[in-house]
Amino acid sequence: MVTLKPAVFLDRDGVIIEDSHYLGDPNRIRLVPGSADAIAALNRAGWPIVVVTNQSGVARGLFPPESVELVHDQLRQLLAGYGARIDAFHYCPHHPEAELPEFRQECICRKPRPGMLTRAARELGIDLAASWMIGDRESDLAAGAAVGCRTVLVRTGYGSQVNAATLDRDTLNLEMIAANLADAVAKLGLTSRGKV
Repeated sequence: MVTLKPAVFLDRDGVIIEDSHYLGDPNRIRLVPGSADAIAALNRAGWPIVVVTNQSGVARGLFPPESVELVHDQLRQLLAGYGARIDAFHYCPHHPEAELPEFRQECICRKPRPGMLTRAARELGIDLAASWMIGDRESDLAAGAAVGCRTVLVRTGYGSQVNAATLDRDTLNLEMIAANLADAVAKLGLTSRGKV
């Protein structure tokens, strides 16, 4: 019998890296201050880290899927310099109003739908109900809540514009609103309980 393990799911733009709007160029990556150290701390505590990110720039014809892979390769290298790693990247290239017909669809992977999380859970043996989803948009939180994850909104990226008073905390399983990823990891105590 396989023992499932909890994980931390992270949105990419606005949480780990600065949101530069349709990022297809690896040279434009800028880490959110403290995010790499926070991921390294989660790694040391034994949490699998999975990035789940909507990338409609592909659907809009702004860059090909290969550019997303190049961005992720560069991000892996940048994080490695801090002793940090991502265990898996999942991205959705679709959009219901895509410029490119092959990406124009109502998919199950585009957040707020939870397809990327359920796929990662199958591949990595993740206990979704014991996991966390940290993002800067309500759609991130909704995707996590849809599969039973507890959620955290960070105030970096788009999160600086979210009106917390309008959020349905119960429906979103919202545990906390944090200044940034490092603040969330520290306040949740995710690195203080040792190996998960």
